[in-house]
Amino acid sequence: MLEHGGRLRQAALQYGIGETDWLDLSSGLAPWPFAVPAIAERAWARLPETDDGLEHAACAYYGAPNVLPVPGSQCAIQLLPRLRRTGKVGVLSPCYAEHAEAWRRNGHVVREVMEQEVDFYLDTLDVLVVVNPNNPTGLSLSPERLLEWHARLVQRGGWLVVDEAFMDNTPDLSLAAQSHRTGLIVLRSFGKFFGLAGVRLGFVLAELKLLKLLAEQVGPWAVSGPTRVLGQACLLDYEAHARQRERSERASERLVALLSQYGLPPLGGCALFQWLITPHAERLYDFMARRSILLRLFPHNSSVRLGLPGDEADWLKLEHALQAYAQETP
Repeated sequence: MLEHGGRLRQAALQYGIGETDWLDLSSGLAPWPFAVPAIAERAWARLPETDDGLEHAACAYYGAPNVLPVPGSQCAIQLLPRLRRTGKVGVLSPCYAEHAEAWRRNGHVVREVMEQEVDFYLDTLDVLVVVNPNNPTGLSLSPERLLEWHARLVQRGGWLVVDEAFMDNTPDLSLAAQSHRTGLIVLRSFGKFFGLAGVRLGFVLAELKLLKLLAEQVGPWAVSGPTRVLGQACLLDYEAHARQRERSERASERLVALLSQYGLPPLGGCALFQWLITPHAERLYDFMARRSILLRLFPHNSSVRLGLPGDEADWLKLEHALQAYAQETP
């Protein structure tokens, strides 16, 4: 299993601090969960059915012609490599590590490429995987550039897989409306923007033929009845979407300013997190953890990612810790 953010219990044990005392900024989730609606007993008592309106709500929210609900986009990341014969796969890196791992585990030859290397290698690849906006760097690529890459791939029967887990705040950059195109697969995460990662819900947007093949791999009843009810209610709450976008954008700008104030200007980020490289990343991570603030550490490139504080008490706690770190750093 690869390392991920959100391992609060492990940090609590390691540092001897109770779980309820932590400010968890490690996962890049919106810290304001959407309200959980009342869920009728029949949703718990019966097997889930696929004509309850969830797919229709998701198509409307994402602006996509076809969707397949899955128990978290991680499920699709692991299953998509099974739908192709082994070949050469490029993964725009650094990014969410599960992408490269999933293709490797299924026998594909994986090359991790930088943004400026894609055009050079693209005609040798069968699949290109892009996270947009990227996690953890926050890099955003234009739809026009991605569609150019897709056009080159599809000429040879290739795929472009675009993971849009952090796209909800910038829907104009999404390829959802183009996801009916052959060889274009878009992944969307529900838990991050809606602040409900525990429900394990995601969506795959692609042409119907591919979605049917993927559905066979996922199997029946993969998304629970209660999750379908909750997901549909959240996807249809357009007023709450606007509020969530506004406050996450404000909080992200505030986080940039706060980090910069104490000598840690982010190198990249998006509406739900900020990312910075520092030669002292491990020291910063440990310093914050000892003050019950959990960050996401990336040791391989000496960087950290910080999610958004949820309320004024959280902001004050983070600011005091950053102030103390700045005073102790030469």
